[in-house]
Amino acid sequence: MQLVAAGEVREAYRKYISPEFRHHNPFFPGDVDSLLLAMEENAINNPHIIIEVKRVIEDGEIVAVHSHVKQNKDDLGGAVVHIFRFYNDIIVELWDVGQPIPENSPNENGMF
Repeated sequence: MQLVAAGEVREAYRKYISPEFRHHNPFFPGDVDSLLLAMEENAINNPHIIIEVKRVIEDGEIVAVHSHVKQNKDDLGGAVVHIFRFYNDIIVELWDVGQPIPENSPNENGMF
């Protein structure tokens, strides 16, 4: 995730993503290349993205990462959960869900 935030999308894919990778993001086809290209475009359009990992939960081959993702330092950002399925120490499947952080929230606990 930190390589992707740094704009090193292809390096992240080379190191950590299986050629058989599939994902469940509803905005792109489910293949490896469509998400890679979208992530590269996002890195170009948002070169100062910040990913602050708040917690990681592991259960066997499944790892969930709860993060505060901001497009830049002034952005309120969003709460994002990436759920990765690993096989032989590389990512073979991904689910991601997120919600924007509201400017005014009545919840005194915050999103993190």
